[in-house]
Amino acid sequence: MSIIFDEKQQILHIKNKAVSYIMEIVDGKYLVHRYFGPSVRSYHKTGIPKYFKRGYATEHDISIPHASFDDLPFEYPVREHGDFRIPAFAAESASGITYSDLHFSSFEVQKGKPGIPGLPSVFASEEESETLKIICEDSKAGIRIFLYYSVIEDLGVLLRHQEIENTGKKPLKLHNVQSLSLELPAQPYDVLSLYGSHAKEAEKNRFPLHHGIQRFESLRGSSSPQNQPFFALMSPDASQEHGTVYGFHFIYSGNFLAQAECDQFGNVRAQIGIHPENFCWTLEPGETFASPEAVLNYSDEGLNGMSHNFHQLYLNHLIPSHFARRPRPVLLNSWEAMYCDVSLEKIETQAELAKKAGMELFVLDDGWFRSGNTTRTSMGDWICNENKLPGGISAAARIVHEKGLLFGLWFEPEAVGKDSILYQEHPDWVIHVPGYSMTEGRHEYLLDLSQEPVRNYIKHMLHSYLKDGEIDYIKWDMNRPLTNVNSVLLDRNHKGETSHRYILGLYDILNWLKHTYPELLVEGCSSGGARFDPGMLYYVPQIWASDNTDAYDRISIQDGFSLLYPPSAISSHVSITPNHQTGRFTSLETRYRTASLFTLGYELDLTLCSSEELKEIRDQIRDCRQIRSALIQGVFYRHTAPDDNHLMWSVVSDTDCFIYIMQKFHDPLRSHGRFHLCGLDADSDYQNTDTGEIFSGDELMKIGITVPLIKEDFHVFFLHFQKMEMKC
Repeated sequence: MSIIFDEKQQILHIKNKAVSYIMEIVDGKYLVHRYFGPSVRSYHKTGIPKYFKRGYATEHDISIPHASFDDLPFEYPVREHGDFRIPAFAAESASGITYSDLHFSSFEVQKGKPGIPGLPSVFASEEESETLKIICEDSKAGIRIFLYYSVIEDLGVLLRHQEIENTGKKPLKLHNVQSLSLELPAQPYDVLSLYGSHAKEAEKNRFPLHHGIQRFESLRGSSSPQNQPFFALMSPDASQEHGTVYGFHFIYSGNFLAQAECDQFGNVRAQIGIHPENFCWTLEPGETFASPEAVLNYSDEGLNGMSHNFHQLYLNHLIPSHFARRPRPVLLNSWEAMYCDVSLEKIETQAELAKKAGMELFVLDDGWFRSGNTTRTSMGDWICNENKLPGGISAAARIVHEKGLLFGLWFEPEAVGKDSILYQEHPDWVIHVPGYSMTEGRHEYLLDLSQEPVRNYIKHMLHSYLKDGEIDYIKWDMNRPLTNVNSVLLDRNHKGETSHRYILGLYDILNWLKHTYPELLVEGCSSGGARFDPGMLYYVPQIWASDNTDAYDRISIQDGFSLLYPPSAISSHVSITPNHQTGRFTSLETRYRTASLFTLGYELDLTLCSSEELKEIRDQIRDCRQIRSALIQGVFYRHTAPDDNHLMWSVVSDTDCFIYIMQKFHDPLRSHGRFHLCGLDADSDYQNTDTGEIFSGDELMKIGITVPLIKEDFHVFFLHFQKMEMKC
């Protein structure tokens, strides 16, 4: 791992064992990108495009003959001086001028990985990371930009963010501050994104990159279920196991823009950052603004290689270390058993059955504070309804703890209802535009988290429930997008900061929660996966992937999220059949296997289960507890299936290989395809723990396995191969 400056060539070279990132300082002022890819020992300006004189182009004082600014691979591009492609930065001076001309000024190399005040970011020690800080300036506009590039030993990722300083004497307005911009050479690429909706999150979308701009975005105030703050550019032949992949991921939970432009000459520019629409940040003289962090990921081992980079980065350098590799307790969530009609009697009955089944955590979901049995009342006051729960939450926690289970509680701290005491007393605490009717979402408004009194209220409310240690887990939900985006406390020069300040306020509360209650297990949720992003994972170790618990749908949802996130960060529940969201019937075995590779929970009424089903659930939980440590320590693989009727996952550790093959529909014409394993030791033998059969690692990977013909739709095959000890 090193950051090298070749003074003669004016080359900056960031590298570790996996990747190199190379920039050139042209004429002492233009910072241009030269390479990002597999690690190279040295660089001598190979691969630079040759330019020729073109019409309808601008001319500049630059030493590269015939170079057009509309063709140069600028490291942090701006518009209005001849580069007409997507810009990474735009600012407006006090006089209304939006022109800026950034020139390289200096650089420094720092040991370690700096944090970003007020924002989540990757952490790493000085021994395992290094950072390059480049300073670019426009002295006439009073703009100084610090470009940060951090590299971590042995991982094929680069961490990027920027800081903007106003060095002038008048305010600046920032309209666009992208966290990452990358230039790629002219060649064919496929684009991969994750799109979706509520109850159908993280669906894969792959298509050839074409001329023009392809963009993925959210303006909903959160990262959203519609588009994950991610995309990848990949060689057209890239598969799960092979090919070149460039992945871009944003460590942020609010509005974002991810885009790629294929220009007139076939060159590609890729960017990700805060969405510039509805964003305007006023920077007073001497102030700085920090962009959120973005992850730039390179793999020459296909999508699995990209995933391994993301998984290792997030497990070791983002998710709270206390929980990152700790097996999570198997839980029972009350929602589909009780909805809002909760009582101590129901809690005791469900907790008793949960304990007998081997579960470890009981979670009381919505309804405990409602004046009625619907979601339309009482939101924001968080006063336990003791007509439902005599003795309050303490009584519920005591019942659960006496059964030998941990106790969890559901909150939606950001929301408020118009019938609440809180809204009646503090109407200006709500995000709204004075004089206009307010838009409801799930019968709720949103509190203005940019206001310190609002954040203090939420912290005080949470502390009142958490301070006695009766609650071991909380589920933090958020069930609507932002609308009527305005903070009444911000003046006209700062109105465009509302959305970002909302997210900064959220992070402030979560940071307080993380450090005040470090032993508290927190699960993120936003109507399922509407805020499933690495920004949230900095504060919470797991996130509810979708409100859709149907096993068949969850296969594709979890497969999509697994591109980016380790399985332990993805919460998955076994629910009733027919499923409450889809009406689909699937076997209890399929529901369990679909969820068991991830953070397992159950969400059903145990009193409706037969004695045979309760026994099967006990056996499932026993199985889960036996293998979950190996699962969380292993390496996750997705596999190229022989047909579109199957999907395969595996987890490989030093001693075990766990295989999950999902058959969507029974089809005798597609029953004999081979499934090739990955990541095994080719020179070792592996034993099927069910049949006792022994196979060599290389035959399992090169020849593959077949599965039995089972006449059943939505079936999951599970195999466990154990590595055999080598005989002397």
